[in-house]
Amino acid sequence: MSTAGKVIKCKAAVAWEPCKPLTIEEIEVAPPKAHEVRVKIISSGICGSDNSALNGIIATKFPVILGHEAIGVVESIGQGVTIVKPGDKVIPLFVPQCGSCRSCKTANCNLCEKFDRFGFSALSGVMADGTTRFTCKGKPIYHYASTSTFTEYTVLSDICIAKVNCHAPVEVCLIGCGFATGYGGAVNTAKVTKGSTCAVFGLGGVGFSAIAGCKDAGASRIIGVGTHKDKYPKAMQLGATECINPKDYNKPVHEVICEMTNGGVDFAIECAGRIDTMMTALQSTYLSNGVAVILGVASPADTLNLSPGLLLTGRSLKGSIFGGYKGVNDIPKLVEQYMNKKINLDHLISKKLKLDQINEAFELIRNGSGIRSIMIY
Repeated sequence: MSTAGKVIKCKAAVAWEPCKPLTIEEIEVAPPKAHEVRVKIISSGICGSDNSALNGIIATKFPVILGHEAIGVVESIGQGVTIVKPGDKVIPLFVPQCGSCRSCKTANCNLCEKFDRFGFSALSGVMADGTTRFTCKGKPIYHYASTSTFTEYTVLSDICIAKVNCHAPVEVCLIGCGFATGYGGAVNTAKVTKGSTCAVFGLGGVGFSAIAGCKDAGASRIIGVGTHKDKYPKAMQLGATECINPKDYNKPVHEVICEMTNGGVDFAIECAGRIDTMMTALQSTYLSNGVAVILGVASPADTLNLSPGLLLTGRSLKGSIFGGYKGVNDIPKLVEQYMNKKINLDHLISKKLKLDQINEAFELIRNGSGIRSIMIY
């Protein structure tokens, strides 16, 4: 019997308040309204940004259903939806592509003006009409990052969805954030060049993807920087030529890197979301033309305090969201590249879990174990 137009009851991991474990609840998911799509989630990755939201680093309304890195199947559509139909396989987009704003119409921009995160477009936790599509125990539950994927069913705006290959496997959920962010940060934002030297700070899912991007772009030397030495073999397998631990030196690690690379690397990519690491990345680049790219998400209260002299001589400091990819246009292409074995996602997955194991996955993020957990629904 069709569920279109009806409320669906399903399981979801609800964060009732900050810094507390999520609980598995039965929730009600309302039908999609005009220009909305209801999606049955197949798999969802767990990103460090989800942990930051849970811990209050990213401003988030509670109670909330977190998650923004997933793949699913369209269950039903609202009036006016033309981009997908029921049965289509899709990846939710935490960075929308409305197609009509200045950014969407500009070739080298991907931050749609309807982006609803990190203070842009009034992080509301609701759909366009000001209401949520989730309820639990008679209470409204807020949306997160326009996606909310820690649930068996979610509702998305039709500008927050990319139709992908119908045969795409569960692993491609990671293209919805971690892989695209790191890989695109290297190839699209940094624009790593053949024969160049690179340093990647933070050896998690985003950092590993950035290393892969640097390698595919032709970098001749890639230095992985991280404190978890158990991750070094995987980093080397992906393309790092060496790995270093800042704790092993009695001097700032940017000085170590500059000594290793005749004055600094050509490209430094920061994937840790820490202010001190962002500064270190910039200071690790060559003073005449080095490029530092920030991918990690810090608290909105954090600020960078730097001397203009660090930039005056020719260095560049750049930021990147979602690896510079336009979601509707580019994410399906990345999925095809994976299915044609031109890019690899397997290196990112350390554990496959069930939804009711979600707190275990969050603990793995906190203690730095593994790379990326994905939940299979």
